[in-house]
Amino acid sequence: MNAIEYKGLTSVDGPIVVLKRTETVFYGETVSVRDRNGDKRIGRVVDINEEAVIVQIFGDTTGLDLDETRYEFLDKPLELKVGEDLLGRIFNGLGQPVDGFPPIVSSKRVNVNGNPINPFARVYPRDFIQTGISAIDGMNSLVRGQKLPIFSGNGLPHNKLAAQIIRQAKLINSDEKFVMVFAGMGIKYDVAKFFSDSFEESGVLSNVVMFQSLADAPSIERIITPRCALAAAEYLAFEKGMHVLVVMTDMTNYCEALREISTTRGEVPGRKGYPGYLYSDLAELYERAGRIKGSNGSITQIPILSMPNDDISHPIPDLTGYITEGQIVLDRELYQKGLYPPVSGLPSLSRLMKDGIGEGMTREDHASLSSQLFASYSKVKTIRNLAAIIGEEELSELDVQYLSFGEKFEQEFLNQDENENRSIEQTLDIGWKILRELPVSELTRIKSELIEKYLK
Repeated sequence: MNAIEYKGLTSVDGPIVVLKRTETVFYGETVSVRDRNGDKRIGRVVDINEEAVIVQIFGDTTGLDLDETRYEFLDKPLELKVGEDLLGRIFNGLGQPVDGFPPIVSSKRVNVNGNPINPFARVYPRDFIQTGISAIDGMNSLVRGQKLPIFSGNGLPHNKLAAQIIRQAKLINSDEKFVMVFAGMGIKYDVAKFFSDSFEESGVLSNVVMFQSLADAPSIERIITPRCALAAAEYLAFEKGMHVLVVMTDMTNYCEALREISTTRGEVPGRKGYPGYLYSDLAELYERAGRIKGSNGSITQIPILSMPNDDISHPIPDLTGYITEGQIVLDRELYQKGLYPPVSGLPSLSRLMKDGIGEGMTREDHASLSSQLFASYSKVKTIRNLAAIIGEEELSELDVQYLSFGEKFEQEFLNQDENENRSIEQTLDIGWKILRELPVSELTRIKSELIEKYLK
């Protein structure tokens, strides 16, 4: 049955248009809008009251005449065409091909908003993912099905780190490979080109699906980009049984677009002007990660967000930290020392690490070695602050040993080349090597039998 076409708008305000209410309209429904010249735009219903329907247009609203514009409700949510041909393709934020190739050939379409996962159907994440990066594998291990964001700042190498993770991530106890879904929201052209070139040069582009909403695209498009990416990931994971790694950058741009739309709609602002539903909106995206019973596939998420003014208490990283299972925090001071990746040792955390490491998964000494490195590096920070006050010459011999440990920890454990892919055994061996800078009596978090076995 053909949809009914209506004529005339009530008002236009930026990307928001107000239409007259019809009986059958529903929240999230797709709307087709045509101007007087017949040019088509797509939008979705974002609010409904007794008399009007508020529609968010994905694109420019210039030229929409209040009297002559025609619109029709399509009786379906926004959908993405999916198929195995997704891999190796590049799409814009709305799921339309931008790589010069035709649309994928498939009759299957999925709702970009996904379907809620029954908590009872979830499988607890346990399988260790080796990224080849010591700061992550050794101290903040990533587990299959986890959501582990990267908290960064302007100018820090979060894109380089994300590209390295995508190139190198693998399951160490399985031959199954990861496919990648990349969502770029409000990113500059050079960032988009960096990722596509990096994937092509390393030979992984054929296993990557890219969704790019560039900085010059309508900001409203950024709201849909991660949803299209996650819809593709859910299809590949839960219908095709693949292990999918989803990288979403930059979540700050996404939240800024959400705030812009909220302001346009006249909603009551929350913290720093962000809408009061920011938490639930972010949770809607992040909770689409995981594993479910009856499917061999999985979705592991690495959202990237740049903290405004490096403020980890800003609403975006603050709320993200409540929803996700830890965070990788990049440190500007380490970056200024020339270290890569500049992963901050103490604020970084992986809450599921304990369930994916140990004997039979990584190595028996992993958990205690990681704990000892954390504890010793924490003491280094305290001693450095003391040395800044009284001078290094006034420190005790043990304090000087800790400073030597801290220097080696940063230069040999944290620091590595962006193309260096370390095995988990190499990472743990480096950890033991730098612990030799400390007296055995200081290794209070490691059992004596492990010290005898590995501290050679």
